[in-house]
Amino acid sequence: MRHLLRMARWARRPPSEKMVIFVLSVIVICFVLWAVERWVGWPDWLTPDPVGRGSLVK
Repeated sequence: MRHLLRMARWARRPPSEKMVIFVLSVIVICFVLWAVERWVGWPDWLTPDPVGRGSLVK
């Protein structure tokens, strides 16, 4: 129901052109990052090493 109310509000007062371009650019950036990660893979240096609970590095 909330989504229908939000769509009705957007139909009455659509967002500005700058906001639409901003949202679309964020979606495109996310898609590009996903595609690069899918084709190239996740770099090992960005993968966190699991650390056991309660262990201290000496």
